[in-house]
Amino acid sequence: MTGTLLNSQLAAVVAHFGEQKKHVLVIGDVMLDRYLMGEVNRISPEAPVPVVLIKSEQQRAGGAANVAANLALLGIQTRMIGLIGHDHEGQRLTAAMSEYGIDIDAMITTPTRPTIAKTRILGGHQQMLRLDQEVTSTLSADEIREVMQAITSALQQQPALVILSDYAKGLLTEQVCQSVIHYGREHHIPVLVDPKGRNYDKYRGATALTPNKKETAEACDTHTADATLIDKASALKTGLALDFLAVTRGEEGITLITDNTEHLGATAKQVFDVSGAGDTVIATLAAGLIHGLSPLDSLSLANIAAGVVVGKVGTVPITKADLMDAIASAQGSQQAHKISDLPALMQKVASWKQQGQKIVFTNGCFDLLHAGHVSYLEGAKQRGDKLILGLNTDRSVSALKGPTRPVVNEQDRARVLAALESIDAVILFDEDTPLALIQAIQPNVIAKGSDYSAEQVVGGKEVLSWGGEIALIDLVEGRSTTNLIKKMHA
Repeated sequence: MTGTLLNSQLAAVVAHFGEQKKHVLVIGDVMLDRYLMGEVNRISPEAPVPVVLIKSEQQRAGGAANVAANLALLGIQTRMIGLIGHDHEGQRLTAAMSEYGIDIDAMITTPTRPTIAKTRILGGHQQMLRLDQEVTSTLSADEIREVMQAITSALQQQPALVILSDYAKGLLTEQVCQSVIHYGREHHIPVLVDPKGRNYDKYRGATALTPNKKETAEACDTHTADATLIDKASALKTGLALDFLAVTRGEEGITLITDNTEHLGATAKQVFDVSGAGDTVIATLAAGLIHGLSPLDSLSLANIAAGVVVGKVGTVPITKADLMDAIASAQGSQQAHKISDLPALMQKVASWKQQGQKIVFTNGCFDLLHAGHVSYLEGAKQRGDKLILGLNTDRSVSALKGPTRPVVNEQDRARVLAALESIDAVILFDEDTPLALIQAIQPNVIAKGSDYSAEQVVGGKEVLSWGGEIALIDLVEGRSTTNLIKKMHA
């Protein structure tokens, strides 16, 4: 597995969403989400309940239809298969999907059950009541036959990926799930599943599942507070022959389980409503995968997208513009997070080494950053996968360069360096040399400028002792902080 791409690289991928002539097929339980929004100013004289004075009404695509809406608004061609009834709710739902640009030609209308609808009554931002309209009985033989015909026809059009969005309303039977999964395996089409219930056997052989924490605990026959939940989820992934399992954990973020386990912290700044967040996660994950991103990088995007939609009221799909804005906002945070103390850095190093990534270490004062510094750091990064910069504190710079240095204080130097794409971590050190830091990190490569000899590189002997190498990087002539200072004083 590769490491997470920089946010600038993720943004470049998102910018091209929809340019490829690929489509995603979504199969699942569609529903109409209706919102009656108003104000609460008094308690009813008829019963001890609040009186909501309705001010507005909204009707949105929900359930599997919200998964499709997320994909469509990200720019992905999307086809939807689901069941609706011969009713007003079905008409509103198909109209909403059409407005998003979703292909609904394969939608199935049945006379035996109503369109699933959820009516939420809100007083301000507070949900006061939810009214559900649904029939979840087993599909009739005719309905199953019509569903299978629609799915068979849609699969023959070779989607780039299939999503099974299961809300336990009766459509995604074991027969339906296994038919889709077997076809996907035979034709190399990834199948992602947002699961429900306790019977996960019907998802056996899928590419991936994206259960939330509660659903994961139920599937593993345990509880959400179980300290071994992720270990049990890993066993579930193996037992179901999945490529990977992504556990969405609300305010705790997302955990990706492959042969290893990776955790992504939550990105939401404010949470109003978590409904629909799982739909956004699986849709953004799918969009990333069909555009060549790894599961980890795709989930990084999905994590950012989920952080956007939970900050809105009701089921609201992510848009391409919203995602691009969120990535840009997160990039500043991501850069700042590159600055680490030793315990935090060692956690990063352990994770990178577990992934088999080649770690490069360099150090210096980097006072008054200039083009020579940037070229040098880019050259150092090319020698491996991750570049760690040991940065001299103000005290140690003064000891090396004299009492008038540094010109730029250590925190500002660290923040500017963290903004460079070539650097993956910055750590300040106060000692005369970075030897203790090098011994703690044990990098694969130690880099210095070509004005040094290998014998002069502090830590070089130690790096060689554990099988590493010394890289001497060419410098840009005439570029130095000393020369800049002389020029300013001339």
